[in-house]
Amino acid sequence: MKPDLIKVASIQLSINDDHTKEERIAYALQQMEKARDADLILLPEIWNIGYFSFDQYESQSESLDGPTIRAVARKAKEINSYVFAGSFVEKDGGKLYNTSVMLDNKGKIIGTYRKMHLFGYGSAETEILTPGTEVVTLKTELGNLGLSTCYDLRFPELYRRMMEQGAEIFLVTSGWPFPRVANWVALNQVRALENICYLVSCNCAGINRGKQFLGHSMVVDPWGVVIAGSADEERIVRAEIDPSLVHKVRAVFPPLRDRKLRI
Repeated sequence: MKPDLIKVASIQLSINDDHTKEERIAYALQQMEKARDADLILLPEIWNIGYFSFDQYESQSESLDGPTIRAVARKAKEINSYVFAGSFVEKDGGKLYNTSVMLDNKGKIIGTYRKMHLFGYGSAETEILTPGTEVVTLKTELGNLGLSTCYDLRFPELYRRMMEQGAEIFLVTSGWPFPRVANWVALNQVRALENICYLVSCNCAGINRGKQFLGHSMVVDPWGVVIAGSADEERIVRAEIDPSLVHKVRAVFPPLRDRKLRI
């Protein structure tokens, strides 16, 4: 049964280069335990090795049934929460992808999204990874979810397509670094308000290979108002959201009906 209000928890993990992959997985599970009252939990981008650990992408890549997703899936089932498990480096058919995974509250994979827009500015992502090609929206008992990753935020057509496919809540996993704080904040808000959707983002905190993540994970309502957020330190960002508000706002506020160009 779909709850009237959905409790969300965005776990803004701090990435520390001194930790091993196994230690990061164990720590993420501890943080999930702290958020066990949430209906929906989010983790950040490539949190198990650190986004900027490009030299480890190949050696630490996994399949969907690898140790990272298996561990998060077990915890999702244990705490009875839907989990957007962030992303990891997936190896499939000899190629590497930045793949995010959506789990239901039984620990079952109900959707995967391979990051479409790979980042090449001060990043080796475009040299190592293969971009995804599919827009992913999922119908769940919590509402219709649209999946996205970090740099995707700069491409409005992706979010418009997800909205057209029925998305009510955009989920964003991210490893966005300083100094582009204003860009991050603005894009979180505008992707929500221009599509009259909720947006929940989960960014990394901490420092990875000399790059500091900016945090500022947030929950944005269909009016573009930030209803919960953080600074750059590790934190669990919590909020309650009402998916029915999406349709109430769309019914009274006309921009989506008044569009002249359609994609």
